[in-house]
This record gives sequence, structure tokens and C-alpha cells, in this order.
Amino acid sequence: MNVLILGSGGREHAFAWKIAQSSQIDKLFIAPGNAGTAQEGTNVDLAVDDFEGIKEFCLKEKIDTVMVGPELPLVLGIHDYFLATEEIKHIAIIGPNKEAAQLEGSKDFSKRFMKRHNIPTARYQTFTKDTLEEGYTFLKSLKPPYVLKADGLAAGKGVVILKDLEEAKAELSSMLADAKFGEASSSVVIEEFLDGIELSVFVVTDGRSYKKLPEAKDYKRIGEGDTGLNTGGMGAISPVPFADQAFMDKIENQVIIPTIKGLHKDNIDYQGFIFFGIINVKNDPFVIEYNCRMGDPETEVVIPRLKSDILELFEGVATRTLSERDVEFDDRTAATVMMVSGGYPDAYEKEKTITGLNGIHDSIVFHAGTKKDGPTILSAGGRVLAVTSYGKNMSAALRTSYDNVQKINFDKAYYRNDIGFDLVEEKK
Repeated sequence: MNVLILGSGGREHAFAWKIAQSSQIDKLFIAPGNAGTAQEGTNVDLAVDDFEGIKEFCLKEKIDTVMVGPELPLVLGIHDYFLATEEIKHIAIIGPNKEAAQLEGSKDFSKRFMKRHNIPTARYQTFTKDTLEEGYTFLKSLKPPYVLKADGLAAGKGVVILKDLEEAKAELSSMLADAKFGEASSSVVIEEFLDGIELSVFVVTDGRSYKKLPEAKDYKRIGEGDTGLNTGGMGAISPVPFADQAFMDKIENQVIIPTIKGLHKDNIDYQGFIFFGIINVKNDPFVIEYNCRMGDPETEVVIPRLKSDILELFEGVATRTLSERDVEFDDRTAATVMMVSGGYPDAYEKEKTITGLNGIHDSIVFHAGTKKDGPTILSAGGRVLAVTSYGKNMSAALRTSYDNVQKINFDKAYYRNDIGFDLVEEKK
């Protein structure tokens, strides 16, 4: 099987690492990839939204399957583009079509979907520039803190949580009247704040059946103790100690099954991954958000725990025979610690020489923002490397990751020392 992965981050390196182990793989390409993915397959200089270029490449290299990593090409409709193009409509796309990707592409779409199918989520209303005054009134009806979400994709920056009512009103005006996030905030969802602890849950579906993947918990804030600015993610743990079987059963019965059935009822054909952002409120699950792809850095702990051949699952998605495929997980804990550029998520410098990678033997180093300059590997993004380790429990896995993080160096490298700090580990 010839496979093309779209994307260039740690998520895509984790997929490339796993696909390269498959007995079914013949040729593996990653577009555009990074210095890490180049160790697993062949990088291709193509943008993820260059549909015409991707088509020509698929024809040239006789690609059988395209695995879409990031949300942008999905929301733009790459799946629909392939289906509508005669020469490439036979190629399997692992990722939903444009309508289904609105689960992530539009907060209002996803909230209406959840309400329609009785999926537990926070109380909300949606507002536009023309209904700004009504938005102020709705804010007054809520208790602080106030949650404002740009309806569309805003590069992970479209969610604002404020404790002061006047600040929340000013932010709503900035998002709607001043187009703070451009077209993404032409509509804004205001929702009730839910107080609890979060986790990420994943399934892969062929549109009829689904298979659950391991759950994970990631850490978005730049500072220790979950302080400071939001990032793309500073680390992750899988499995999640508080997500016992009873709680996971609630998620399956109250969230996953109603979502799959709801998509079918709404005639939305969904083939690919669904990410459920869940918050545990007094031992009841509520959906904060859907994503139409795997999370990052959660993928860097979920995929290493998948023992099954991932191309078997992809084949099941493509042929709608997923129910016949087996999924097996590694019982060990996986923990990843993200190394980022100094200054991230604000201004940071790139092209810093990375050393120490050859000395890592008992962790997997997934590249998130790197590039090659001859034999030298340089930083090329805010999040640079994800150091993932297995352990008999969370503490052991984290200890190995932190030991190896200290062997890797680049100028102004930063990482959090407290991944997993809020989790009470079950004794094993």
C-alpha cells in the first residue's frame, strides 16, 4: 500500500512512525513533513491545502490512501475534492468530508448538533454583529467566568475565558464588531462555564461502526500549574487515571454512541477520526468540543499504545468493514513532554541547532517543528519535539521522558516540569 500523510507536526510524525511498522506499507510519503518524518518515509514539498498539487502527486506515485492530519484541509473539503475528481476518487481519504468536518469547523454547528441529539454540553447561545446587544444580555444571565468562542477556525486562539462581565462584553464586541479573529469570529458562541477536569477521547469510524482508541489528557498552558497562555499543548498522558471503566462507559453511552447515531440520522457521512474534548463535572461527562482529527500532542501518546496494524484500521474505514477489525492496546502508560522554543506561544526564534537526539534510546522523539540542514536538525516552530516514553505507571513513564529531555539541547529550549501534576495516580 502506498500512503500519503498530510501535515508537518508531532501528530503526523507519530502516524508516520506507526504506519512505517505496518506489514502492508510499500511507500510512505509525508507532505510537507519535518526532519522526524523524513526518518520514516519520504517528505514531499506540498502544502496541505494545495489540492491540485496533492492530486498530481497521488497520480504520479500511485497513492492508495491519504491520511489527513490537520483540520484545515478537511474543513476546506479535501475529501469532497477527491470524490468529485474522476482520476482520484478511488483513493481512500482518512478524514471526514466538508459537511462532517463542520463538527470542528463551526462551534455553532457542533453545539446545534449536540442539542439536537441530546449529547451533554454546556448551555449556550450564538451571536453575530447584528445581535451584539442580545449577546450582552445573555452574558448578564450567566455566572462568571464567561466563555466566548469564535465560531470558525482561529488557529487555536479563538476561545477566551474571562472573569469580569465588562471585560467579557468588551471582548464580545472586539470579536464581532471589530472582527478580532477575522471571518472566524463573524459568529461567536457564548457558553456556560463548566468546572471540572478535562480529557480527550478518540474514535475512528467508517460511518457505520466505530473503534475506540486510548483516551489521553493534555496540558495546554505554557506555565507550570496550568498557568499562563494557551499553547498547542505542552505534554500528554495516556491512560488517564481518573477515567475508570464506569466513567468511560458513561462517555460511550452518553456521548460516543449518540454522536455516531446522530451523524447517521442527519445523513452526514463520516469516515475518519473523531476527537471528543470531554470535561468531567462531578463524575458526569460533558462535551466541550469536537475535532475532526486526532489531537496533538495526544496522538504522541495514543498511537504508541496502539498495538494493532494501523493500516488494517484504515482499510476498514475505507471499505466500511471497520467492525470486522481488531483493535489491541498496550497496557503500559505513555507520557510525552513537549520541548518548545523560548518565548512560545508569543514571539520566538527558529533555526536553532538541536543536539543530543542520537543519545536517546529508551524514549521515542516525535518531531513537531523541525527541519534538516544537511546532517543538522534545526528548530522550525514553536513546539519543537515531543519526547514520549512507556512506563508501568504514569510516574515511571514521565521519569524516563524527563531524563531524556535533559539530554536534548537547543538554544532557549523550554519545557514544563509538572506534566501529570493534577492527576492522582492509581496504585499498580
